[in-house]
Amino acid sequence: MAPLSTSWNRASRAASVDLPDPDGYDTVLGAGGGLSGGERQRLTIARAILADTPVLILDEATAFADPESEYLVQQALNRLTQDRTVLVIAHRLHTITGADQIVVLDHGRVAERGAHDELLAADGRYRRLWDGGRRDRVVTTAQEGAR
Repeated sequence: MAPLSTSWNRASRAASVDLPDPDGYDTVLGAGGGLSGGERQRLTIARAILADTPVLILDEATAFADPESEYLVQQALNRLTQDRTVLVIAHRLHTITGADQIVVLDHGRVAERGAHDELLAADGRYRRLWDGGRRDRVVTTAQEGAR
């Protein structure tokens, strides 16, 4: 097995982590740790890559990221999720469009399940969430451009 420092360097590159903190893998992730939300997320992803577990549970993996960090987090997640079973809890539906199966919950019950295109074609709850999210993104973009 490769030494921790070599493995950590590979994992941090895969997760787009470039931290100035000399503690590297041992960097504290708390709110007082001096890292942005996106940096904390990418460091967590690097740790998950290093742990090499067969199953991952990701809860709102891009929730605290600005658009640039969200892109880097999403790229890291794409690498992290290869050859693993991954359960992703997401409200930003554009982050899960490539999932093999999406399960839509409504008040704790399964409302729909299928691939992104299947769920859009079914014209149900997922479609309404997707259309609502797209409107939100357009409004947000327009408001940001007006500033």
